[in-house]
Amino acid sequence: MGLVVSIVVPQGSIFSGSVDRITLPGAEGEFGVLEGHSNMVSLLKSGVIEIERNQESSLIAISWGYVEVKHSSVDILADGAVFIKGDDEVYKAKKLLEDATADRLAISSVIARIETRGLR
Repeated sequence: MGLVVSIVVPQGSIFSGSVDRITLPGAEGEFGVLEGHSNMVSLLKSGVIEIERNQESSLIAISWGYVEVKHSSVDILADGAVFIKGDDEVYKAKKLLEDATADRLAISSVIARIETRGLR
């Protein structure tokens, strides 16, 4: 069946669907979620959400937000997000992250992660 993920920003939904795994930039550190995960609520910091489904990986940059994890679902409310599909989105993701945090090291780390995924 899979893990059902919903990502919503103030403008509306940017992702909804079943995934195999999701990795989130938690306030206390990055963490992964699989179906059957314990229930929890967490603050998300600026960074990248990695979605894995059908042996493919997708990246979504977020400024910050909250996540509610349940046994078979993950609901994310983000202040801002960019679904990274190509060069234009890499630029938008970098701008989103720069506006969200003054931590240049974190921004560099996230952009490097995006670029090493072969999406640039």
